[in-house]
Amino acid sequence: MSGRIVSIMSQAVQAAKKSGSIIRNLFQEGKWGIVNKGKNDLQTEADRSAQRCIMASLKKRYPKVTMIGEEELDSSQVPEDWIELSQSEEVLSTADRLPDKLKNVTDDQIIIWIDPLDGTAEYTQGLLDHVTVLIGVTVNGEAVGGVIYQPYFNYKAGPDAELGRTIWGIVGVGAYGIPQPTVPPSTGRIITTTRSHSSGSVKAAVDSCEPTEVIKVGGAGHKVLLLIEGKAHAYVFASPGCKKWDTAAPEAVLKAAGGKLTDIRGVNIPYEVNVPRRNSSGVLATCLESEHTWYLNKIPDEVKNDLKAD
Repeated sequence: MSGRIVSIMSQAVQAAKKSGSIIRNLFQEGKWGIVNKGKNDLQTEADRSAQRCIMASLKKRYPKVTMIGEEELDSSQVPEDWIELSQSEEVLSTADRLPDKLKNVTDDQIIIWIDPLDGTAEYTQGLLDHVTVLIGVTVNGEAVGGVIYQPYFNYKAGPDAELGRTIWGIVGVGAYGIPQPTVPPSTGRIITTTRSHSSGSVKAAVDSCEPTEVIKVGGAGHKVLLLIEGKAHAYVFASPGCKKWDTAAPEAVLKAAGGKLTDIRGVNIPYEVNVPRRNSSGVLATCLESEHTWYLNKIPDEVKNDLKAD
């Protein structure tokens, strides 16, 4: 099955775009259908519909691949026009650059992690630039491919602006969808972190990194994009607030762009099927892999010890 990862990624890009149009349509029609799943954990009709679109589309072509979504839904019955079977030619064209370790991967080694609407709270509050669709591909527990789709990219440019942007990456192949991955200025230290899940540990971890600026935004996908775009040096989140579907796609894209993402203790996040869905030890990500150790060493031991391993 040479090129299986490329094939899956090429359809995931198209499915993410399709789900993004569904999200926009539901927002415009005012169809919220909000369900409160717990503290600071909302679900909307857009979450449910986008996940059904993505899972039904990918299951049609890859029925034996394990797929794990944020929402617990039955994706067997979806409108026919939600099924997206097309594939991105841009992604397919990279097949000859696939690293050897990602060639001949079998379906039982792959898990697709889906967050159909990362930044749901921000979506309901109209903070639309925080919203992303995340599709992560993992092989043997390691994040290797990811799609980050911004359904509302360019939404402030006016009523006639074309909306949406797709950023995707495969580790060892590269990151695509932005003009050029850049690094933030060498002067200063810009940290991005949560806007809605703060705590004493989160603040202590951020402060220990000696930031000159702190950017508080919603959504793991949005925070990692700030790193890739050179708008922040590090993403620091010392809390068990996010899940595997929040980090699988961003981690893969960030690694493909030359960065690094681990838990707050510097341990790689495991993505096997039987691991807890919650990232119990938080997130530490840097735009440059070479800078990760510096930030890791700055995190206080008491903060690391307060967070249990997955």
